[in-house]
Amino acid sequence: MLHGRYPCSTFLLFMEYTNLGRTGLVVSRFCLGTMNFGPFTTEQDAFRIMDRALELGINFFDTANVYGQSAGKGATETILGRWFAQGDGRREKVVLATKLYGEMESWPNNAKISALQIRRACEASLKRLQTDYLDLYQMHHIWRKAPWEETWQAFEQLYRDGKIIYVGSSNFAGWHIAKANEAAKRRNFLGLVSEQSIYSLVNRNIELEVIPACEDYGLGLIPWSPLAGGALAGLKREGERVKNPRIQERLKRDRDKFDAFEQLCKQVGEAPADVALAWVLKNPVVTAPIIGPRTLEQLDGSMRALELKLEEDTLAKLDVIFPGPGGAAPEAYAW
Repeated sequence: MLHGRYPCSTFLLFMEYTNLGRTGLVVSRFCLGTMNFGPFTTEQDAFRIMDRALELGINFFDTANVYGQSAGKGATETILGRWFAQGDGRREKVVLATKLYGEMESWPNNAKISALQIRRACEASLKRLQTDYLDLYQMHHIWRKAPWEETWQAFEQLYRDGKIIYVGSSNFAGWHIAKANEAAKRRNFLGLVSEQSIYSLVNRNIELEVIPACEDYGLGLIPWSPLAGGALAGLKREGERVKNPRIQERLKRDRDKFDAFEQLCKQVGEAPADVALAWVLKNPVVTAPIIGPRTLEQLDGSMRALELKLEEDTLAKLDVIFPGPGGAAPEAYAW
C-alpha cells in the first residue's frame, strides 16, 4: 500500500495519500462529500469549495445520483458536472465516485440495482456529471432481489464499454461483501474494491464484521458521517445549529458522553471535530473518511486532523467514553 505526503499548491500543506484498498488507485486521505451542494450550499460556493479541495490536495470526490434534496434529485451531480465543464484539468485531477440505488422517479425500474437500472443510472449520471467515465461506481445499498450474476454482468459491461473503472459498495453487511466478491471471483472480475459505511466514535458497529471483511478482501473503507452528523463537532451547546432531529435526540440522550468527550478534547488541546476525524483515520483499514463541508471554513478546518496523532492514553479514554462492540466477531460476544 502506498503512503505518501506531497506538497499541494500555494497553501504549503502536505496532503497524505494512500491506495484504495487492494488497487493501485491513489486517493487522498480525505474524501470530499458533496451531499450539501445544492440544498445547503449554493453552486458558486460549491465551486469554491471544490477548487479549494484541489488546492489542498484532495483528489477524491464522492456524490450520488439522488443527492439534491430540496434542489431536486440529480442536482448535486449537475453542479459537479458544471464545475468539471470549466476545464483546467478539473476532471482529470479528480477520482470521481458516485452511487446508484435510490429512486430517481416514481416508476418501475427507476431504482435499486437491476441490470436495467445499472445501465440507465450510469448513463444518466455520466450526462449530469459531464464526463465519459466514472472512476468508482458504488451500490448505495444492498439489493437482495437481484442475483449477483445479474449484477456483475451489468457492471462488467459498463467496464468493457469504458464507462466505469472500479466498483464499490455502500451500507453492505460483512456477508454481503463476501458473497459479492466470491461471485465476482468466479467470473474472473475484480469485484468490490471499497465499502462506504457509517463509522464514527458513536457508531462502531462495523467493527464486528464489516471492517474484518474489508480487511480480508482488500476493500478500502470510506466512512461516512465520521462526525456523527455534527454531534462530534463541538456543537452540543449550540443546539440551534444542529437541525437534524435524530442528532438532537442523540445529543440529549447521551449528554454525559458528549460532555466527557468535549472535556477530554479540552485536555488534549484539540477541537472535537479534529479528534473525532483523527480517531477514524487511525484505523488501518480506513482509506478516507468523507468530509462534507458546507463552507470553505469548514473544509480548511478539517485539515488539522491529518496531522493529529492521538496518544494511546487518549485513545483508551475515548474507548471508555464511546465503547465499541469489543472487537471483531465472534470474539466480541463469544469465546
